[in-house]
Amino acid sequence: MIGDVQPISGGRRLPEKPRPKPHAKFSQQDDADVLDELLTGGPDPLDVETGDELEFHRPHVTRKVRRQLRRGNYSIQEEIDLHGMTLFEARDALREFILECCDLRLGCVRVIHGKGLGSGHKGPVLKTGVNRWLRRWNEVVAFCSARPQDGGTGAIYVLLNK
Repeated sequence: MIGDVQPISGGRRLPEKPRPKPHAKFSQQDDADVLDELLTGGPDPLDVETGDELEFHRPHVTRKVRRQLRRGNYSIQEEIDLHGMTLFEARDALREFILECCDLRLGCVRVIHGKGLGSGHKGPVLKTGVNRWLRRWNEVVAFCSARPQDGGTGAIYVLLNK
């Protein structure tokens, strides 16, 4: 019926459709998440707990100056209260406050960040942010948690470059 059959050379392959280019579905979201984590702070050794005391100083700050700051011996010349702000609002407000205080040549200020009791399982969000930001800003010479009558672990004294 059919006649002589001859094999087709090259094997039996269907023509291939061009494969689509690889596309990482979540790459943009991953990039956004990384940027957000850098700005707002993900897990970090500088993270603090609700009752933790904060303390930082530049290498040139003497032990005497640090002790006086911890004891509240410097007069507080200005203060800012970050309660109720988002992390981004708090960072911008604190940055502006620090720069303004330096322009006015103020020496010591108080930053009230709260203890983070309302932050739930995330821990003290503003406190962690303030701790991280102030360490990076050259205008800040030293800071430490305030005395209990000045806010305790919910506030810090900040010593500024004059």
